[in-house]
Amino acid sequence: MASHTVLVLTADLADKDLALLEQLPPETNLAVGTSPEAFERLADDADVIFNWSASGALLRKVFLRCPNVRWVHSRSAGLDSQLFPELIASPVPLTNGRGVFSQSLGEFTLAAMLYFAKDLRRMVRNQEAGRWEQFDITEISGQTLGIVGYGDIGRAVAARARAMGLRILAVKRHGPPLYNVDPLVNQFYRPEDRLEMMSRAHYIVACAPLTPETRGMIGEPEFAAMLPTAVVINIGRGPVIDESALVRALTERRIKGAALDVFDTEPLPPGHPFYTLDNVLLSPHCADHTPDWTEQAMRFFLSQFNRYAAGTPLQNIAKKPLGY
Repeated sequence: MASHTVLVLTADLADKDLALLEQLPPETNLAVGTSPEAFERLADDADVIFNWSASGALLRKVFLRCPNVRWVHSRSAGLDSQLFPELIASPVPLTNGRGVFSQSLGEFTLAAMLYFAKDLRRMVRNQEAGRWEQFDITEISGQTLGIVGYGDIGRAVAARARAMGLRILAVKRHGPPLYNVDPLVNQFYRPEDRLEMMSRAHYIVACAPLTPETRGMIGEPEFAAMLPTAVVINIGRGPVIDESALVRALTERRIKGAALDVFDTEPLPPGHPFYTLDNVLLSPHCADHTPDWTEQAMRFFLSQFNRYAAGTPLQNIAKKPLGY
């Protein structure tokens, strides 16, 4: 097997999962570092760059020092912070961790729907107060879920929601697939027709990647179209939803609630309205943090590397100009 030179960019050299890199072929030249200087010796020979946990700024600096790079892989599924003009313009393929995190995000979405349908906040509040107070709850079976961004995560959400008896609507970038065939989705919409979908959905989950097209995709017009019983769930990227418009809709009780795993600014700043609104469920961007989530991400890279070394097609090749 030919030798390869792999540069691994990390924010923490003590990360335990970096030890799994020992499973790379013994003839692999490997450098792990947190700064461009850590890769100076091997930069000219590097053919693989793996951004494990570093910033997009470091990725760009290292990429520009590697004239012979042939493949870049990002641990994360979202690529909005990983793309830069030189990488987009280059023929170098960029792959990501799409699919590694989808199942747990699908489960979080299901939990969020049930949280509001069963009013779990009220149950906990009454229990803490020692109060016996019966109240009505809602069945999610027979209700409608609208999915904004029907990719791998959207499909994971749809599979679980369908099993619970929900009707599934979905916004897809290219509109309905040929013959509108998908066993999980009752109806597809083009992005420009999303208001119609919003008006029909009891739950709306944002799974879309962050691109110029999707930034602010759910804003004032979309909230105005929603049912007063609608719950908005964001497991994609914070800026896909206009945060100020969401705060207004929640404060004015124009929608029932929101469950959020991602935000415009992370960590969420102290004093943000989301902390005090009683119709918001907050997750600090950890809805996919299972005990082995980083190990799974590393093992996916190792399987990708085996494909690369064998000359077989890589999985999850990004459409760089489109941002995902």
